[in-house]
Amino acid sequence: MNYETGISMDHGHASIEGDPLDIVQAEEKRSRRKWLIGIIAFLVLGGAIIAWYLMQGSGGTVAAADKSDQAAAITVISPGRATIEGEIVATGTLAARREVPVGVVGEGGRVISVPVEAGQFVRQGQLLVAIDRSVQNQQAASQSAQIDVARSDARLAQANLDRALKLVERGFISQADIDRLTATRDAANARVKVAQAQLGELRARNARLNVYAPTSGLVLSRNVEPGQVVSAGSQPLFTIAKGGEMELMAGLGETDLAQVSAGVAAEVTPVGTDKVFAGQVWQISPIIDEQNRQGTARISLPYAEGLRPGGFASAVIKSGTVVAPQLPESALQSDDEGSYVYIVDKDNKVERRGIELGNVTANGVTIRSGLTGTEKVVLRAGGFLNPGETIKPVMAKE
Repeated sequence: MNYETGISMDHGHASIEGDPLDIVQAEEKRSRRKWLIGIIAFLVLGGAIIAWYLMQGSGGTVAAADKSDQAAAITVISPGRATIEGEIVATGTLAARREVPVGVVGEGGRVISVPVEAGQFVRQGQLLVAIDRSVQNQQAASQSAQIDVARSDARLAQANLDRALKLVERGFISQADIDRLTATRDAANARVKVAQAQLGELRARNARLNVYAPTSGLVLSRNVEPGQVVSAGSQPLFTIAKGGEMELMAGLGETDLAQVSAGVAAEVTPVGTDKVFAGQVWQISPIIDEQNRQGTARISLPYAEGLRPGGFASAVIKSGTVVAPQLPESALQSDDEGSYVYIVDKDNKVERRGIELGNVTANGVTIRSGLTGTEKVVLRAGGFLNPGETIKPVMAKE
């Protein structure tokens, strides 16, 4: 089948005459050509926009994130400098300041009574242990009788001498007899004194059988019971804290120990209680332990029921006053390199500054070194900033 195709002009417009299939194919070609031209134009326009942005970036202009008008508003604080009472926090063990062991002074024997208990406060000279002395009492009685015998002999010797002196004038007694009787009288008087001394010794020994408190204080331990046989040289029967005074053996590092002196005040808080006991440092250790590099500050404490030797306690030692900046904990940052803060320079750039921390007080943390107090320190947002970042500092209200 043959078809003829022709082009006719009608009112200035071209029209396709001929086979309808050829007409449809021609229209599809024109449509694809329009889509292809549109895509090419879009790609060219996009490339031009990207090239413009790259040219703007290479021109050295400030990035949008770093422009002052787009910087984040960050609260800062100027800490200044304040006079701060220095405090050193330490821990240690409670102990008796003067611990007095009490043992058997005399011969010892069987214990018949122990009238005191651990934890009681005793007076100097108070009876602690009574020991059976039935045998010793009989020995003292026997010696007392020996004194009476010696006195009788002395009286008889004196009477013989007196009679002889009356007869010597008549010539019945020689001078030699007088000398002999005088010696007998003197020996009898000496035997009286010996017997008296022996009785005094026995009584003193008997008095030492009982155990008495050598000083007033708190009984820390009791190691004797009725019926027990004790002797000289045995283990101490009691341990007494002289005057009831306690102390805290606080361990301090070399730096802190150098800042403490005898006589400074301290506050001690035993573990397990919120009671605070006032004391003062009375002795500083003259040596430093080679293993832990610490010395000991001994803090004396008066007698109180809440203080128990062997317990653990913490102490706050006053170490004078210092003038230094203070910052809240929210401004402090730390990493492997140590503690630091972020400060803001004159161009509102964030800068890292290393610091050394001091004491922690109710008003904040003391900064030993690293700040003068005039800097602008980032208060809270330090964890979200990077060195060199531009911010808009906003001074915190007092």
